Amino acid sequence: MKNILIAIFFLVYLYGFSSWCNRYFIYIIIMIVLRTLYLIDFFRGIFLNILNIRNKKVTINYPFEKGPLSLRFRGQHALRRYTVSGEERCIACKLCEAVCPALAITIETDRDYLFNHRRTTRYDIDMTKCIYCGFCQEACPVDAIVEGQNFEFATETHDELLYDKTLLLELGSRWNRGHIIKSDIESGSR
Repeated sequence: MKNILIAIFFLVYLYGFSSWCNRYFIYIIIMIVLRTLYLIDFFRGIFLNILNIRNKKVTINYPFEKGPLSLRFRGQHALRRYTVSGEERCIACKLCEAVCPALAITIETDRDYLFNHRRTTRYDIDMTKCIYCGFCQEACPVDAIVEGQNFEFATETHDELLYDKTLLLELGSRWNRGHIIKSDIESGSR
């Protein structure tokens, strides 16, 4: 404490005998020493805490409480089926594969000559490549591929993030149970 006071008196002494620039520099040093000596920042922090004591808490207990998600949130992918017939929606147009900027989607098709339409034999998504842009969902003419609200699909291995058609259809059936799409009801959904 005694050393700080001596330093302050010395700086004040120099303050009177120096040029303008040195005076400004010495003024800054004096302010720093006084701030440290009187704990100005400490009391400022305590005052700020006292002011915010009555505000609403913003911390949530994450695994048990979840914050709100935007309606436009794009999470885990799913392939949907028609709700009435249970038939797979994908018509194998490959628009989602073509529009994907990360090249994460791979589709192989086969033609069904009996019913005269194409179906996918392989529909794979590499979720480690996916950038969740939503282009695949926007490009699909029949709303077969969707990105749901699920964001908790962390895995331990890379292979678990390579989604095949069966897994995507299973995720789609879970997605359909949680969401009834107005356009499905209006169109009769085959």
